[in-house]
Amino acid sequence: MRLTFLLLLTLFQANLFMAQTSLEEIDLEHGQYHVGFKHYTTSDSTRTYSRAYDYTNKEIDRPIPVSIWYPSEQKSSSQEPLLVLDYMKILAEEEEWEHLPNEQILNWFYYANTPANQKHLSEKTKAYNTPGFSKGKFPVVIYSPSFQASSIENFALCEYLASHGFVVISSPSRGTKTRWFSNNDAMEMETQARDVEFLMNEAGKISIADNDRIAIMGFSFGGLANIIVQNRNDKVKAIVSLDGSERYQYGTLTQSNFFGPQHIDVPYIHMAQKDIPDAVLKEDKVDSELNWKFQLFDSITNSQAYQLKFHNLTHSHFSTLGVLFADRDTRQDKADSEIMVSYHWLAKYTLNFLEAILNEGDKALKYIENKPSANGLTDRLLSHKTKAPKEKVFDFRNFNDLAFAQNYKNLPELYTSTTREHPSFKIPEGNLNTLGLQLVFNPNRSQQGINVFLLATQLYPNSSNLYDSLAEGYLFMGDDQKAIESFEKSLELNSGNQNAISRLKQLKK
Repeated sequence: MRLTFLLLLTLFQANLFMAQTSLEEIDLEHGQYHVGFKHYTTSDSTRTYSRAYDYTNKEIDRPIPVSIWYPSEQKSSSQEPLLVLDYMKILAEEEEWEHLPNEQILNWFYYANTPANQKHLSEKTKAYNTPGFSKGKFPVVIYSPSFQASSIENFALCEYLASHGFVVISSPSRGTKTRWFSNNDAMEMETQARDVEFLMNEAGKISIADNDRIAIMGFSFGGLANIIVQNRNDKVKAIVSLDGSERYQYGTLTQSNFFGPQHIDVPYIHMAQKDIPDAVLKEDKVDSELNWKFQLFDSITNSQAYQLKFHNLTHSHFSTLGVLFADRDTRQDKADSEIMVSYHWLAKYTLNFLEAILNEGDKALKYIENKPSANGLTDRLLSHKTKAPKEKVFDFRNFNDLAFAQNYKNLPELYTSTTREHPSFKIPEGNLNTLGLQLVFNPNRSQQGINVFLLATQLYPNSSNLYDSLAEGYLFMGDDQKAIESFEKSLELNSGNQNAISRLKQLKK
């Protein structure tokens, strides 16, 4: 079942009233940078696409509209910031209605053409059209929109992050063949994942982007696609999920050959909607397990994971357009003032998470780890859940991989540093003996085997067998004197070692 989309349709279709919000009242505390904005369209020549309303069999390279928010140079006094209307024009373009008159935008798409929504169109944003880049290198955040949504759906959050020193890049959520999704959610998830990966490459063209520090952030269906992106891309360092559909459509994830919860090995934060009231669950025939079940979060074992539940936000309020324009459901939605306050905190947690992971900010990490009350929130606004990765078992295979990487040199130092990091780590005597013999009888690696035996006899100084093997190694290498010394040490520890007795008779003839 296409659960996320159905939630959007069913949870907000009855008992609706209009929102009364504003960007100013969300009150995001912008950072030290001015915000630049660029929008352009490029294409992915590896995939084909048809414009839905051209009504033609002609296929073209898949168009990728790209929106970028970034730290910019000082704006000139003559520059005016973008209006919300400027963003809505991009929405119209991405819906393939680029020639639609401005006055029709609210009539044409998802939001009611009310005086309140008309007023939003004239609001000033914090972004300026195409000023120059600021100096320096900045971490990258790839934003993946919700089901069939525009690249600009979360523009206030994207501006906020850019003002604090992040490059944010987004493209719309489009179907595999046309603007619209098919009934195959697994295929559309893969398509959106490929779009995100295209943006990762596009970010490489941005001179101020630090492509060694990349996070992915997604809302709703975009969160689902982002899990696939992270599972197959080592460049991703963190995941931000804004009520992502991986919570609702775990079964869709499992249809991907790339998916596995064990592959999530970077910090992950999921911000969830409020519990759906019983009356709404019953009336809209929604499974009550949505309020408590989160199979992916529960399955993560290899990374730090955080789950925040915003008790005043329903699903659509995790985007700027949802906060400003979406109708409210009287059965469950809170007052607009409470919604805006929660969105404000959503943005702050997103910023601090990205600061903590991409910029290694200790203060930001503490903010994320804190109980909400320590950050000035009440339990009525937010609940907080964390889980640490299970400690990975460090075994002899891991140690041998490290030893191999340094050509089996300086093994005592490696062992000391390893046991400092993994206090319970012990190397079985038999493993050292077998490895040492495997190496020492290889003419190209004999000295490496000797190094293993020297570590082994240091760790097990009373082992007659290890000294006997070390002696065999020296003998194989033609160092008779050291072979004699090692056989004699073996006999000292075990006077009944017949191999040492026999070898010494031969060596001393």
